[in-house]
Amino acid sequence: MTSLLRILSSLFALLRSLRSMLSWRTSAGDPRAGELCDRAAAARAAGRADEARSLFEGALRAHPADGQAALIHYELGRLETERGRSAAALAHFKSAWHADRGFVPAAVALGDAQEDAGDLRGAVRTWERAAEAEPALALLGRLERVYRNGDRPRRMIALYRSACERAPDNLAVAVGLGRVYFELEMLDEAAEQFEKIEVRAPDMPIVHAFLGATFERRGETREAFEEYRRALRLARGFDWPHACVACGASGMAWEDRCPRCLRLNTLRPVPPA
Repeated sequence: MTSLLRILSSLFALLRSLRSMLSWRTSAGDPRAGELCDRAAAARAAGRADEARSLFEGALRAHPADGQAALIHYELGRLETERGRSAAALAHFKSAWHADRGFVPAAVALGDAQEDAGDLRGAVRTWERAAEAEPALALLGRLERVYRNGDRPRRMIALYRSACERAPDNLAVAVGLGRVYFELEMLDEAAEQFEKIEVRAPDMPIVHAFLGATFERRGETREAFEEYRRALRLARGFDWPHACVACGASGMAWEDRCPRCLRLNTLRPVPPA
């Protein structure tokens, strides 16, 4: 038994060494891949989709770095989607996500493509795995929709509770949990959740708006009025604002690409001031 364990330990060590060597070989990438990607992005922006696709494919053949490969496969997936080639698009989105498991746009697009192809179970599996690494609202919202349509309220709650545990500083996710409680008529839990958030971020209009709605449903008119008045005074709307970590551009919702600098996977929830 001892010798068997020793052999297994040696094999695992060898596998780790091989993985390190392969990752070192691919991490640097070929600078030609970056040049081709720049040209492809310019062609795409100019509406020359065929040229962009050819350049992106050339960038792949140039052995790009791992993170860069994810971007290239994602762009090729979008181009194939526009051509109506759903199977090819799905394959590229899958390659993009495998190249970078933290690349949220790839996970979102892969799940969407799987769902469109009739593989809802595969889509849910993709979104769940991606949400474990990065509990982005775009992923949580899709999973919530599936669980709601499947009449699985406990799964909806567990989804956001788990996300809150893994990302305790992400107030956007905390608000999501409170909203789910509210929509499921779990008013006491909703009020408790939003009051906890209010302590951490007292000037968030969405928190006061939900507190107002919660108090109103509980028949607490005066408290509801006060919360609505606070929400209106702060007046920033119900959508969670996002900002680009690359250029600083802000927007009222998550997108796969920054509308200003056009970089992918750079929009993050804006923390309260």
